[in-house]
Amino acid sequence: MSSVSYAVFWLLLTVILAVIELSTMGLITIWFAIGSAVTIIVALLGGNIWVQLFTFVIVSTVILLTVRPIAASHFNNQIKKTNIDAIVGRKLIVKTDIDNIKGTGKVEMDGSTWLAASSIDEVVIEAGAEVRVVRVQGAKLIVEREVI
Repeated sequence: MSSVSYAVFWLLLTVILAVIELSTMGLITIWFAIGSAVTIIVALLGGNIWVQLFTFVIVSTVILLTVRPIAASHFNNQIKKTNIDAIVGRKLIVKTDIDNIKGTGKVEMDGSTWLAASSIDEVVIEAGAEVRVVRVQGAKLIVEREVI
């Protein structure tokens, strides 16, 4: 194959990888698309197939390992937690004493009353105390006393 044929192959691969990245937004294939784009230049300069493959693998890997973590942290900080993920970690006020032995306890969250249980069975949390949600178990919030 001629250097132009190799360059066309790398160009097609670049486009395919870029389209995959645009459709998934996973920040994975974009780095390989960049690697194949750099390899187009190597192909046009007459590098043999082994040099092209080496360039593709090295450039893709180096960019993936160095730039992806920075880009991922930049993009992922815009994601809003929803549903249960948004509840865990919230600080709430106890409405009625939380006593796992008696099976009592309620907290208020966003104007709604939720059943609550202590994350430690023997601990009773009095009404008015501030608690933090540690997990959700069915329709019940498992909480622990917030330490100030």
